[in-house]
Amino acid sequence: MRGRFIRTESASTQPETVAMAETATQELPNKVTITDAGPSRKMVSIEIPAEAVDEKLKGAVDMLMGEAALPGFRKGKAPRWLVEKQFGSTMRKEAKNELVNAAMTKAIEQNNLKVLGTYPTDTLKNAEIASGKPLAFDVEVEVLPEFELPELSGLAIKKPIIPVTDEMVEDEVKKACINEGTLESRDVAEPGDYCTGHAVMTGKDAKEHYNLKGAVIQVPTADKAGKGMILGILVDDFAKQVGTLKPGDTATIKAKGPDNHEVEAIRGDSLIITFKVDRIDRIIPASPADLAASMGFEDEAGFRLHVRERLEQRVSVQQQTAMHQQVAKHLVDTVKMDLPERMTSNQAARTLERRRLELMYRGVEQMKIEEHMSELRKSSGDAAAFDLKLFFILHKASEKLSINVTEYEINQRIAVIAAQRNMRPDKLRQELIQSNQVSGIYTQIRDHKSLDAIVGMANVTEVPLDEYNKSMAKPAV
Repeated sequence: MRGRFIRTESASTQPETVAMAETATQELPNKVTITDAGPSRKMVSIEIPAEAVDEKLKGAVDMLMGEAALPGFRKGKAPRWLVEKQFGSTMRKEAKNELVNAAMTKAIEQNNLKVLGTYPTDTLKNAEIASGKPLAFDVEVEVLPEFELPELSGLAIKKPIIPVTDEMVEDEVKKACINEGTLESRDVAEPGDYCTGHAVMTGKDAKEHYNLKGAVIQVPTADKAGKGMILGILVDDFAKQVGTLKPGDTATIKAKGPDNHEVEAIRGDSLIITFKVDRIDRIIPASPADLAASMGFEDEAGFRLHVRERLEQRVSVQQQTAMHQQVAKHLVDTVKMDLPERMTSNQAARTLERRRLELMYRGVEQMKIEEHMSELRKSSGDAAAFDLKLFFILHKASEKLSINVTEYEINQRIAVIAAQRNMRPDKLRQELIQSNQVSGIYTQIRDHKSLDAIVGMANVTEVPLDEYNKSMAKPAV
C-alpha cells in the first residue's frame, strides 16, 4: 500500500525535531512529532484524537446508510447495526486511509517537509481504528537533503565534434532492417536466436519473485562473451547455463540478486530462474529496398537520407549529453551532502526510470537499453549514489534557476523519443501513462533545462571527437 503523491517545495529548511502544540484546533487537532530517521529521512509520528476518529466513522456510516441496498430492505432503509455488520471492515479501512492521508498532508505542509514521491504506509497495518480511541501511526518519509549549491557559472566545458559517417548510416540501416524483419521458427536455438517461454524466479526458501509467461531471452552472440539476460538479471555465464535449447526444454539458471535492484527482496538473494521454452525464432532482416517502400520513400536513397538526418539529430543529443555529463560530474564532485545509508526500493526505481528514459531520448535501441538496465542493477553502490546525489542537486538547481516545464515541452519530448523508436507519439504517451513514467519525462526535461542553463553560462570549447574521448574517462559515443 502506498500513500498518495506529495511534493512540498516552498520551504528551504527541514526541522530536526518538531513537537506540535497539543492544544486542539477546529480543523484537525492532531499531535505531530517529526524526528530524524537517518540521512534524507524523517519519521512522522501522528496521533489523531478520538473525537476526529468518531466523527469520521459516523460520517462514513451515515453515507452508507443512505446508499446501502441490503436484501429485504429498500435502498437507504436498512438498520444501522446491519449496515455496520455488512460493511464495517471496508468502511473502517477506507476511513483510516482518508484520515491518514489528510493528517500526513497537513503535517508535511505545516512542517515544510520536502517529501520525495509517495510515502510508504506498510506500517499502518498495525494501526487500528476504533470508536472512542485515537488513531496513532508512524510513517518514514524520504526528504531532500540539506546542502549548498556551488557556483554554477563559468565552468570549462568541452563540446565534441561528432561527424555523421557513411558507416554510421549503414549500421543504422542494418538495425532498422532487423527491427522490421520477419520471424523464422527454429527447432534449435543458436547464438542470436530468441526464445519465448515461461520464466519463474525464486529466491531462498523458494520465495517467488516473478512468474511470467511470454518471457523472452536471447541466446548470447559471440561478442557477448557468454553473458545473457533473463527477467532483467544479467548473468555472466548465461550461455553455459542455458546450453542448447529446443522447444519444450526447461533451463535452470542460478544467479545472485543485484545489489541495486529496485525490488529489495531480490538484492543479494540466491536466485533460481527456470525457463521453459515454448518457441524459438530467428529474425530475418528486411531488405533496405523493401523497408524504404514500406515506409513510403520513393527509393532506397531517400530512406538513407532520412536515416542520415535522424542521425544528425541524434548527434546533437549526444553532444548535449557529453556536456551535461561534464557538468554533472563537477556538481557531484563539488557538493557535499549526507546520502541515505542504503538505497531504498523507491530510490532504486527512480534511478532506473531516469536512466531508461535518458537512453530512450538518446535513441539507444531497446535491447541495448535492457542490457544497460541489467548492468545498472549490478553496478556498484558508488554508481547508484552518483545518480541519487545528482537528482538531489538538480532538483535544487532547478529552483535556483527558476526552471519551469510546460505541457508543450512534455509533448515535444515524447515526440522526439517516439521518433527515435519509430513509434507514433500517441502510442508512446499511452505506454508512459500506463507505466507511470510521465513524471519521469517531466523530471528529465527539468534536469536537461537546468543543465542547459549551466552550460549556457559555461566556457565551451569545441574539440574533435578523438581528442574529447582521450581527455574523458567516458567516451561521447
